[in-house]
Order: sequence, then C-alpha cells, then structure tokens
Amino acid sequence: MGEAVSSGRSWKLGAKEGRALAARWWQWALSAPDDRDPVRDETGEFADWQQPDDFWFLAGTYGGRVVRRCSIPANRPVFFPVFNTQRPVPWHSRKPMVMGVAEATAYLNGAALPLDEFTSRPFRSAGRRRVAWGLWAGLAPLVPGQYVLEINASTTGGFWVATTYHLTVEDR
Repeated sequence: MGEAVSSGRSWKLGAKEGRALAARWWQWALSAPDDRDPVRDETGEFADWQQPDDFWFLAGTYGGRVVRRCSIPANRPVFFPVFNTQRPVPWHSRKPMVMGVAEATAYLNGAALPLDEFTSRPFRSAGRRRVAWGLWAGLAPLVPGQYVLEINASTTGGFWVATTYHLTVEDR
C-alpha cells in the first residue's frame, strides 16, 4: 500500500499515492463500455469489472440515489470516491474542475470514515489528457463478512449523491 497508513478499517493515504489512485480510478471508470459501466450500474452487477490486482475500486455515481450489492475480496484495500470530477485539460494546464462541497460523508457499518481531497496529475484516458479532483476514502483490507458502506455528498449548487453498498467480503 505504499505510503498508506492503516488505522483500523480506514486507511490514510499520502498525497502522492492518493493523486495516483485518483487517476487510476478514473482510467478504470472511463474505460468501461456503457453496457458494463460500474458507475452507471444501479445494482452492483458490474462492480467487479476489470478490477486491478492491487486494489479494489468501488464506483461512484453520476448523481442521485443508488443501492448496490456486491462481493469484494478480503485481501485488497478498497479505494472509492465520495465526490469527484474529471475533465479534459489542455497541455499547458493542470487545473481540475473543483466543485463547492456542502456535505460529504462516508460511513462503514455506522462508523465515520476520514476523507481526503486529491487532485490527480494529468493522465490519459480515452485518448484525451485529463485531470481529476475529488474527496476520496480508503479501506484497509477487510476481514470476511458483511458490511454496509453509506456515501452521501452534495454541492453548493444542488448536485447530490447518495450511495449505499451492501458488501460481502470473501476470501478469494
């Protein structure tokens, strides 16, 4: 986990690793075909789409309420957005699209998780140079069992997300 520091179930990412994971997460999310897109997925059916070997990414949403059920491996840390954006940028810019956040929370089985703000370095996806910004959370590898992850966020402009994950953590 590089410069990550585990604290129980949550884990604190260093800035360098957080920036890199934000870019990797967006490359993963943007590479999904529409019919298997884990971000558009409303049930969790596509949660395992093209997962990397060293982390497990949980998808955000494009807004609104979603409830997903999925299984994840017990042996990998989990990285996910609470609220995030990305946009194409010209070669001379690194400026992300940052939104005014009114609320941003994540809870695992009722326990609040710390959130970190990361802006990625420019990365390429779908043939374009992009930059990402967001509030992110990480979980150290979880022991097998059942978990509920609740994510809520809203902007000062009225955009909001409310995501509930019912996670089954399994030895794989």
